[in-house]
Amino acid sequence: MPIGAIGFPPAIIGASTTGGVMGSSSTTATGGAGFGNALSGAVDNLQGLSSASNELSIQAVNGSLDDIHTATIASTRAQLTMELVAAVRNKGVDAFNEIMRMQA
Repeated sequence: MPIGAIGFPPAIIGASTTGGVMGSSSTTATGGAGFGNALSGAVDNLQGLSSASNELSIQAVNGSLDDIHTATIASTRAQLTMELVAAVRNKGVDAFNEIMRMQA
């Protein structure tokens, strides 16, 4: 499954919406607001995937879901998205800590 199929904005996976690479002049001109917007969009997407997964899981338990594969796929997408958001967050915290060490 390609990373873009998870539902992240292109900026999270390393490309801008115009097909360029992160760090281009359009990204630096915003002062980092583009990264913040992309990250908040990813968190919003994660919440949507998580709620959809929960709804499908409830339907599976109640027996009203015809295809159990749908619930399994939704659960896996939510899990992978959570892992990706956590990894991006951890890299951001590590980068912040490294910058703070350089200034000391």
